[in-house]
Amino acid sequence: MKSSSLRTPVMCLGLLALAACGGKAKEQGPPQAPPPEVGVVKAQPQSAPLSKDLVGRLSAYRSADVRARVSGVLLKRVYQEGTDVKKGQVLFEIDPSVYQATLASSQANLTSAQASYTNAHKAAERFRQLRPQGYISQSDLDNAEASERTTSAQVKQAQAAIESARINLGFTHVTSPIDGRAGQQQLTEGAIVGNSSADGGANSTLLTTVDQLDPLYVNFTVSASDLDRLRAAQTAGHVVLSEQNQTTVEVTLPDGSKYDQRGTLDFSGVNVDPTTGSVNLRAQLPNPQHRLLPGAYVTITANLGEQSNVFLIPQQGIARDVAGAYALVVGQDGKVARKNVVANNLSAGNWIVTSGLAAGDQIIVSGLQAVQPGAPAKAAPWQPNKDSNGPAGAPGSTKPAAGKQ
Repeated sequence: MKSSSLRTPVMCLGLLALAACGGKAKEQGPPQAPPPEVGVVKAQPQSAPLSKDLVGRLSAYRSADVRARVSGVLLKRVYQEGTDVKKGQVLFEIDPSVYQATLASSQANLTSAQASYTNAHKAAERFRQLRPQGYISQSDLDNAEASERTTSAQVKQAQAAIESARINLGFTHVTSPIDGRAGQQQLTEGAIVGNSSADGGANSTLLTTVDQLDPLYVNFTVSASDLDRLRAAQTAGHVVLSEQNQTTVEVTLPDGSKYDQRGTLDFSGVNVDPTTGSVNLRAQLPNPQHRLLPGAYVTITANLGEQSNVFLIPQQGIARDVAGAYALVVGQDGKVARKNVVANNLSAGNWIVTSGLAAGDQIIVSGLQAVQPGAPAKAAPWQPNKDSNGPAGAPGSTKPAAGKQ
């Protein structure tokens, strides 16, 4: 009986111990998961090209209207439409018969005027010899010399008429004023062409157009507000703008490929267009293979200079929402924080961040889906070749930032 009474308190003590242990384990709960690992790049201030993506329109370097400078019937077209022609090459022929007859008449008038002058000149010479001897009066000498001068002027007038007739006869062969590519003819053979202006200007009949295609012009605009910001940044020392002849333009073709020739800015307007609030600019673009044609719209990247103290961040590291662009960084305390940034331009696959970051910030580039502001994260150097996912709304990239950790 004594042994049984001792076993009962011992069993009670064991049950109490088990209950206490079970309660303590329940209070501790399951073990917490480690913070997610994210790939980061360290922000380092550096210089980057100052570029701006714009839309430009191509135009011919020179465009010349080929017009009829005399009236008549169009006999034939000499050139082949859409081919390259040389300056002075005959493109059209106008019926020359009227102008040939005018030239012949002018030549006959010159012969008559020269004969009249010869007779008047001899008479004046004879009178000048007889006057000192008193055989003729001074009045007769004056009349003879006046006739001599009049016929001399008639000769010059006839010579000028011949020159004019030859010029008009030459205009019956319509030539190209420049080297370039001739367009479609505007009138067919047999049409009556004319020129109602004395200088062969805009009222004369248009026959075709010749465009010089190498080089081409790229016309584009930049808003006056953007130019003002650039000049203010240059004054503050944040931006160095290129001189006009050092500003280059890169063209992106409609298929997305880059054109293999760079253009150079050769004109910058001095006035702001009041209807658009922009300034006109123009670049000269080589076109040796005539791959580009006037009138086409192209996307251009204007390299305006260089900006300093900016950060080049891979595209995956910059996201956007209704509040604007932002980056997630891992702070010194190991927690994720959001930083709103200004990133409007790209350079070699990286966003150019002009404000919002500080030197040494650890920008999260991979693993963004697993973190949120305020939560802990474990930072590790970003491995671009192993990362293929970017933040929602941001294009992927395999190019690391220049200041990668």
